[in-house]
Amino acid sequence: MFVNTVPDLWVKYAYASKKDCLNWYEDLLLRCAQLEEYSEELVAPVSLWISGMFNPMSYLTAIMQVTARTEGLALDNMTLCTTVLNIENPKNCTDRPEKGAYIHGFFLQGAKWELGRGQDQGNLMDMVPKELYPELPVVWITSIEKTKVVKLGFYDCPVYTTTARGATFVYTANLKMDSEEPDAEFTWILAGVGLFMQPE
Repeated sequence: MFVNTVPDLWVKYAYASKKDCLNWYEDLLLRCAQLEEYSEELVAPVSLWISGMFNPMSYLTAIMQVTARTEGLALDNMTLCTTVLNIENPKNCTDRPEKGAYIHGFFLQGAKWELGRGQDQGNLMDMVPKELYPELPVVWITSIEKTKVVKLGFYDCPVYTTTARGATFVYTANLKMDSEEPDAEFTWILAGVGLFMQPE
């Protein structure tokens, strides 16, 4: 603790993180606070802080399960669909979506998000110098059949828990690009663009 690192004994039982001890402890308190609020009435917030979940993939899988059960579809044929809303502050989400869920807590690396106008979805744009981890606006997560996924004009962005990438992979988000050219996604692939739940 004198060197501001998380003790190995804590790391053994904790979630993946690259934060120093002080920031890690503050993050832990926020996670516990969300769970306490969640458990009072067992009703999820209108926009859930997905980064504060100890196992975020379980929550996302539940969205697919509910959709598959409701629509009578095979779970194996379902995938997650990511729609970035033009809402930067999660507190501005007042109504729950009819399908899926609103979530927040994603940070971009290698790019920035440009808000859309009106009902139009925004898109990826070149990152701003010295802005290493710009926060993504509120995201609407739904589940659709794999055959209905739109590939043209979207970048398959890997989502990770931490910037260590690798074993902290959660799922692949489809983020809208400014261009619909077939090779447009190579720009973002070469830039190593990814979404993270815990920037350092």
